[in-house]
Parts: sequence; C-alpha cells; structure tokens
Amino acid sequence: MHRVSPKTAGAVVGIDGFLADHEQKSLLRFLTCGSVDDGKSTLIGRLLSDTKQIFEDQLATLERDSKKHGTTGDDIDFALLMDGLEAEREQGITIDVAYRFFATPKRKFIVADTPGHEQYTRNMATGASTADLAIVLVDARQGVLRQTRRHSIIASLLGIRHVVLAVNKIDLVGFDRDVFARIVADYTEFAKDLGFSSIVPIPMSARFGDNVSRRSAQTGWYAGPTLIDHLETVAVDAAAGQPFRFPVQYVNRPNLDFRGFAGTVASGSIAAGDEIVVAKSGKQSRVKRIVAQGRDLERAVEGQAVTIVLEDEIEVSRGNMLVAPEAPPHVADQFTANIIWFDEHPLLPGRSYIFRTETDQANATVTELKYRVDVNSFAHQAAKSLDLNEVGVCNLSTQAPIAFDTYAENRTTGAFILIDRITNATVGAGMILHGLRRADNIHWQSLEVTKSARAAAKHQKPGVLWFTGLSGSGKSTIANLLEKKLHASGLHTYILDGDNVRHGLNRDLGFTDEDRVENIRRVAEVARLMVDAGLMVIVSFISPFRAERRMAREMMGEGEFIEVFVDTPFEECAARDPKGLYAKALGGEIKNFTGVDSPYETPENPDIRLTTTGKSPEEIVDALERWLHERNIAQRPPADEGGSI
Repeated sequence: MHRVSPKTAGAVVGIDGFLADHEQKSLLRFLTCGSVDDGKSTLIGRLLSDTKQIFEDQLATLERDSKKHGTTGDDIDFALLMDGLEAEREQGITIDVAYRFFATPKRKFIVADTPGHEQYTRNMATGASTADLAIVLVDARQGVLRQTRRHSIIASLLGIRHVVLAVNKIDLVGFDRDVFARIVADYTEFAKDLGFSSIVPIPMSARFGDNVSRRSAQTGWYAGPTLIDHLETVAVDAAAGQPFRFPVQYVNRPNLDFRGFAGTVASGSIAAGDEIVVAKSGKQSRVKRIVAQGRDLERAVEGQAVTIVLEDEIEVSRGNMLVAPEAPPHVADQFTANIIWFDEHPLLPGRSYIFRTETDQANATVTELKYRVDVNSFAHQAAKSLDLNEVGVCNLSTQAPIAFDTYAENRTTGAFILIDRITNATVGAGMILHGLRRADNIHWQSLEVTKSARAAAKHQKPGVLWFTGLSGSGKSTIANLLEKKLHASGLHTYILDGDNVRHGLNRDLGFTDEDRVENIRRVAEVARLMVDAGLMVIVSFISPFRAERRMAREMMGEGEFIEVFVDTPFEECAARDPKGLYAKALGGEIKNFTGVDSPYETPENPDIRLTTTGKSPEEIVDALERWLHERNIAQRPPADEGGSI
C-alpha cells in the first residue's frame, strides 16, 4: 500500500483547506465605467498589482510594454494590463470589454473594464449586464461629464444598485478637498432619481495607489474606506429568494429512452420530485431526474448547467421555460421596456426587428416610443426615434407570446436584445418594465369562413403585387393599366395607391423616416386583410426601405407576395417630374424627398424588375402580364377545377 508521508499529507490538507476556504468566499462582480481617460484600465491594473495577482513574467512584460506604449513616463502603465488589443495600445483607449478575476483573503472578484468612448456604449452595457456594483470614475480635473451621466443611467437601467464614485487623479488637483466635495455634490444631485441603494465617494489616484488598497497620507480630510475595503464588505443583493426559472436551451434526445431539457438555472433551485410548470402552455409535471456531467443530482441551483428529465411526456421546446408552479412568469406579446440603442441607423417605431431573449426569439415591432431619456438631466423628452447611444422607454409587440419576468424581478429573464432583420446586427438592448394589460384583453377570434373559402368563391388565388420605385418611375401608371387587364379577365382586385391612401388612412403622416415606416406598416396590414378576403391586391408605394418591404412580405402566406421593382433611373424620374416635385426638392422647397435628401434602398432580389426606359407603359404591362401567367399568378383557374385553390 502506498503510504502518504506526514509532510505530503500536510500539504494535501493545506491545499484542500485552501480550496475549500476559497470556495466559500462570496463573489462580487463589478465594472469600471465613466468617460474617456478617467483611468478605468489603470485602476484595475492597480487593483491586480496591489492584490498580488501579477506574476513576475507578466510584470516584466508590463515594464517593457510601458516603455513602448505607456503614457506614465518612467512609471509602470497599469492600463496596459487591460488594454490587450493592439488597436487599444496604439490609440491609448479601451475598445472591448476585458474581464479579470482576482481575490483577497475576504472575497473573490470578477471585474469588467469597459470602454469610455460613446461609440462603444454597447460594450459598456455588456459589462454592466452581469455586474452587482459599478465604479464610476471621474477625472478630478474634468468633473462629471456627459459620458459619466450616460454610463450611470445605463448602470441604473441594468439593475446595478451600488456605486462607487471614484474621483480619480486627485493628485493632479493637489488633493484638493473642495474639488472632491464639488464633484460629489454634482454627481449626487444628478443620480438622486436613478434608484441606487448606495453611492460611496472615494478620492483616489489609481496611478500611485492613493486610497485604492492603502489609505493616502495626502487626504487626511477623508475618513471613508479605501476602495478595497469597500469592495470586500459591500453587501450586494442576493438572488436566493427568487423563484425557479429554467430557460430551455436544447432538447436532449440521444435515444428513444431519454428525453431531457438542457439549460442553465437562471434563478432559484429545483430538486428531484419537485413539481414543475411549462411557462407558455401551463402544462404541469414533476422532475424525474436532474443530470449533469454524466451523473444524477439531487438539486440544481442558480448558475448550474443541467439537463432536467420530467415524469410526463409534455411538449417543451427551445425558447420555453420551466418554472415554479407557485410563482409563474408573465406570458404576453405586448410590454413596455427600457431600450438602449446601439446602431448608427435610428430605432424607428413601426419597423420590425428580431426580439431575442436568453433562449427565445420572435419578430417584434416597437409600437410606441413613449419618451427618450436625457442623459444630462434624466428628463423624459418626446421623441419619434432613438439615435446611437440614446436611451428610451418603448412599447413593443411580438408576433408570438414571450415568457418573461420584469427586469427588476429577474435580470436574466427580463432582458432582451433587438436584431436588425436585414444585417443581423445587434442594434439594441432592452429591459422589460412590465407587460401591457391590453394584451390580456385581446384574443384571436376563430372564424369559420377562411381565406381559402373566400378565394374559392372568387375563383382566384389571392396575393399582393407590391410595386416599389422612385417617385415618377411609373408605378401608378403601370399598376392602373395592369388592374384594368386583370379586372377585365374577371379577377377581383384592388389598388392601394400611395397618394390616395394619404388622403384618408395615412393623412396624419408626414415624410420623415419614422412616418414612412408607419406608412408602409399600415398599408401592409390593410393589404394582408384584403388578401385574407381573397383579393388580388396591387400596392403602389415608393416604400423606400428594404426592412419594411421585407416585413410586408413576411405578413403574407407562402407565394402571396410579389415584389415588383419599377426600375427607372433618378435622372429619368427627375426629367419626367409629372407632379413638379423634383424641381421643388432640388430647389430646397421640399424636405425629406426620396432620392434627393431621403434615401431609397434599391431592392436586391425583387421577384420581377421592370426596366421602363425606352418602353411604353402598355409594353411593360403586356410583359408583366405574360410573366404572371407563366407562373400561374393572377389568373383564374380552369373551370374543371371547380374553383378550388
């Protein structure tokens, strides 16, 4: 038998004891934020250095890099520990979020270093989304700046309730007590309505370590804690009391004998034998097994990745949520949310985006922008759109119900992102405030006469011919001639013309981008109803944006939407100028005119492209009619089919 020597045994016990002690330490997640050059990266580097988290080889590399890239003269530039990207070092800025782990005898920490530049606000929001505390740095020479306010508002919206106001570079103002007091007063006044539980101001010099881990002899007037002392003792909100939430990420079915639901416990805990409810359907079952890493567990808690096996064969798919029956989440398709906008193209109410939660997604529309939040005063301002880095409160509607908690109740199940349907870029992040009661009062009414039945009575296939092109391209002329031919052949048709609709349904809309989006949304909804009535609908609108044309297409059934691009060059449209609008627009008398000072996004893959130059409208319509007939579109079925579709 192998015998462990007392010396070896002591080492094993020592290591095991150390690991056990380390495991029992609480964990604090925090981030540094604020304006550019306030010293965020330097502060984290100083924290790592003071807590002995830098190895000798790292220190040697840091000393070498400080001579090449540093901005602190002969001193070590601690910011280089965090700014690892070459672009960050060359420019002396932070671009991406960098995470570091360190520990003291009392606590473990994960810190996120976030960028200060406005264009990287999305990265700051990413770092804040999992943090318990924010260190808001302020340059003592500059005071509270616009970006300081923006980052504080975002931290508040993202559920952070504890703030350290780090008045950095206090050495550069001679450790002036009055400067510190003035900055604290300014920030406290600004942040009084942000809902922070605690704001702890600390005067410090991250470069030299004053009041970071050791008390500075230069600030005898300051009686508060050092930064490390505060981070070790601050009491963060525990999530232990939250109800069980388990977003299903994957249905695990390796064979016929096993069907489990894989995911990560978002909050609460679950044990084998506990009752469970499927959030969207309300179906109940009981936990049969909890499997992780090839073995069964008695219990799973928040943060654990497990597979749950149920006793009953009930329908559960990715995007659904297993929850505690005594505290179910909200399930709705309309709600109000805070939104932080990340994209250079503005958020436009009426435009369709992809709404994505931890595991679920659906098409969604911002139905109303209630107000924009002023980052300087926290005032609520009327607005029709949100621009890059702006924050607003919006009502949203999703095409399918979503299971969620409010963000205040659960930061995991109450958060979402918005994705552009054309570029697939993440354009916004949201935090759900509450569901809308109106959603509880609206339900689909089952109708016995269907679209197929209505179309069969008319002996035709319903659908939409969507004409798009510049003003003066000939859309209305071609659409009118085509309808005459289709009507003469016995089809039931209707034209929705851009100018005509603006005399009634859309008379309240102007020509801003926001109003153009709403203009097309309304027309697409009307066209969808007409298709449901069994009609062949001809839509003649400029419809300048690809996103709204795609939205209209996706409202219809398979094969019911035909995009017709009336391709007439700008110069030709301006030369025709049938309504005299181009002359006025080019002369500055009309604003927001498509093709002049408002964009037209050319269809990339239209179903049919009509080139009008050198052709008469009659020739174009004849060619279009042949194209439709060759594809069995917009024509009556043979009589022997009995009118079936």
